[in-house]
Amino acid sequence: MTRPRPIPAAAPARVAARLREAPDGPLPLLHTGRHAVYVVLGERALGVVGRHAWQVPCALRTRLPALPDVRSASALAGVLHLDGVPVVVGRLVQTSVAVRTRRLTADPVDPGALLGRGGGLTPYGDDVICGYLAAHRAADHSTESLDAEVIRLLPRTTVFSATLLECALRGEVLPEVAALLAAWGTPAAAAAEAALLRVGGSSGAGLLEGARRALAA
Repeated sequence: MTRPRPIPAAAPARVAARLREAPDGPLPLLHTGRHAVYVVLGERALGVVGRHAWQVPCALRTRLPALPDVRSASALAGVLHLDGVPVVVGRLVQTSVAVRTRRLTADPVDPGALLGRGGGLTPYGDDVICGYLAAHRAADHSTESLDAEVIRLLPRTTVFSATLLECALRGEVLPEVAALLAAWGTPAAAAAEAALLRVGGSSGAGLLEGARRALAA
């Protein structure tokens, strides 16, 4: 019997480490689609995305134009398998924001009023918090009390959104968010904002609102 050909992938370092440490066994499917598949690993989401998907910081990144119709997932010897096909990490990618001096506003966010508010896999309020946290990480600014409140409230949102919030707490973001924060205060910021607003559904708008609430104009 011919072995299935592995799917090559790139991964953020922390995602690759999560997989290496994962016990062998089946993984629940969280979402399946043409461009992205998400499974539950250790109560948090782990994705496999194709070239046309949003490159979220909790996913293995492939160059596939479309993903197969996945019916099962499992971890085996530190490797994710989709319907028995291994997704093999061959290189690491950077997902953390670049840190530089930035001036912050005095406009705080209230996790109690935002977290879990809105529909979809990533509620709008969560996206706002993610953008806000990412901007503070990019300014190398601690938000200890906010972090603690966000962590306390994670059970009220979706598994996928909780995963992205934990990524934001570490400064791990979509490439579009990293590009905006790097361009903030420069002539390139307008184009970066437009690119972020194209991110699926209302997510881009929420992320941008959070970044704007954190960073001075």
